Amino acid sequence: MDARLIDHTLLKPEATPEGMAKLCAEAREYGFATVCVAPTEVARCAELLKGSSVGVCTVIGFPTGRHLPEIKLAEAKCAVRDGATELDFVVNQARLHEAIHGGETSRAAWIRTWKGLLDDVRASASHRLTTKLIIECCYLTDAEKRTAVELTVAAGFDFVKTSTGFGPGGATLADIELMVTAAAGRIGVKAAGGIRTKDFAEALVAAGATRIGASAGLQLL
Repeated sequence: MDARLIDHTLLKPEATPEGMAKLCAEAREYGFATVCVAPTEVARCAELLKGSSVGVCTVIGFPTGRHLPEIKLAEAKCAVRDGATELDFVVNQARLHEAIHGGETSRAAWIRTWKGLLDDVRASASHRLTTKLIIECCYLTDAEKRTAVELTVAAGFDFVKTSTGFGPGGATLADIELMVTAAAGRIGVKAAGGIRTKDFAEALVAAGATRIGASAGLQLL
């Protein structure tokens, strides 16, 4: 398993400064793609990882996504200011369903909202940002997942991501295969949620996942 495919993750609400230091030390040692942490920990981790190849990923609107776009925008800008290089946005599931089932007008409005938010965040950054949208597959039918991937592409995200890891279901091989087919190489596909073994992680990569999010990063290696 290639460590450069893994976002080494610590999003537990009880995570301590010592835990963050350990996470960053492990990321430096093994060369993970990023550490994925809460927005309040971005500045700390950016400082700890200074001079390394490891990026700092954070989650926006986590874990439910039921935040106003203005709040997500403010949270994202603060994260970028503090040194985040990757942003994983949680979709508002209710608004996603409206976009999927509400016809072209609803879809266009949804895309326009996200495009505007992403453009604003990117304009505030002095460094390259990677953006991902978490669509929380466990709440969607296969047809809805395919449409959600198309919407993610149209909105300008770099990745579509399976799960927060805090919902009732995580990454599955079937979802990765579906999402990879729907994405058709236009954006990356990140698998996250319940990935605890090397064999499962390697199967997800073989199915087309281009990034793995896991709190069990060392076990995956």
